[in-house]
Amino acid sequence: MHHVRRLVAVLRDQGLRAVVVKVLDRTRGRLVRGEVDPAPRAEIRMLVRTHDASAVDWTQPAPWQGSTVSVRDRPVRTAWIMHPPGESSGGHQNIFRFIDYLERAGHEATVYLYHSADHRIDARYLQDLVRSSRSYPDVRARFVEYDGRVAPGTDAIFATGWETAYPAYLDPSEARRFYFVQDFEPAFYPVGTEHVLAENTYRFGFHGITAGGWLATKLARDYGMRTTPFDFGVDLRSYSYTNSARRDDLFFYARPVTTRRGFELGVLALEHLARERPEVTLHFAGWDVSNYDLPFRYVNHAAMPVTELDALYNRCAAALVLSLTNMSLLPLELLAAGVVPVINTGENNTLVSSNPFLRYCPPAPRALARTLLDVLDNPDQAAHAARASHSVADLSWDHAGKQFMTFLTEAMRG
Repeated sequence: MHHVRRLVAVLRDQGLRAVVVKVLDRTRGRLVRGEVDPAPRAEIRMLVRTHDASAVDWTQPAPWQGSTVSVRDRPVRTAWIMHPPGESSGGHQNIFRFIDYLERAGHEATVYLYHSADHRIDARYLQDLVRSSRSYPDVRARFVEYDGRVAPGTDAIFATGWETAYPAYLDPSEARRFYFVQDFEPAFYPVGTEHVLAENTYRFGFHGITAGGWLATKLARDYGMRTTPFDFGVDLRSYSYTNSARRDDLFFYARPVTTRRGFELGVLALEHLARERPEVTLHFAGWDVSNYDLPFRYVNHAAMPVTELDALYNRCAAALVLSLTNMSLLPLELLAAGVVPVINTGENNTLVSSNPFLRYCPPAPRALARTLLDVLDNPDQAAHAARASHSVADLSWDHAGKQFMTFLTEAMRG
């Protein structure tokens, strides 16, 4: 029952894609250990449909690679192939943020829903879910189940995750191909088939529109991919500096279900901090961790609505936000509320933001704890928090939206 409740929570918060990943991982493990009755015979299951993965031969030119589709004096008709969204999945929220910018510029978007499960996708339900959720912008895009081809007259196809790059590649349309890349997805898997299949998508010949400079640099350098980055932004309507007093609390972005967020590493660091400063209140948010036996006191906020985060941030002086692949959006949002984020050093973070108020630190537990204490003990803490907030005052998502629209307009002109 515990596992069922956990999967339901993942489905609600992160969408079907995350559920499929976790179920497949558990099933594979049980098969290896011999815990599943081999009759009936097990099927190969991945996020991508197996026949799509088999059909793509990226070592040979694809028909669409010579596309001459050009748009100059009319709206661009775009198709976005994506896994079904959850009520508040962060990756989907960002995709729809850019669809919103596209529509506001007068262009058109259709969302094509794709997954590898046997059951049909209820496109109408998901369209209503997105439109009723406060986590998503209000877009006009029509939702349909992907049936192997986009509508005639489509000018541009966007893949939005590694598994959707396969149907985007195979689609018979002559539309131009783009790849909205938000993270280095091969790192989501151990070295194996899915790692390789995800990595291969960077060799498909799509033009990558990447979240930040690290992905643009890595994909161009390691895979020869054409890339154009957009800058990270901050939703300044949701995050602001409201507490100018000295702060004594600490925030931890705790997501044990997302391994790239380094939950265990963060716990090791906070154990050192709590031992030295047991009076510091530690706030955990991002996931319900009530079933973890941790060696210190903490406040478990679980998965919080965006509307409640700003008040919590404004209670904290420092935050521990670990990102082992592409940088999280949280550090800049925390800065807007006057919180100083402590982040693990590495190109995946430093090439995304050079904001001087971010505290980069080697990913070693004691070093992370020392850096957090240094932030808490800053005698100029209150004034420093105000300056930190001011440093992101101009980082609206509108800038990234303009970058995206400038790129798309020029790309579609050929």
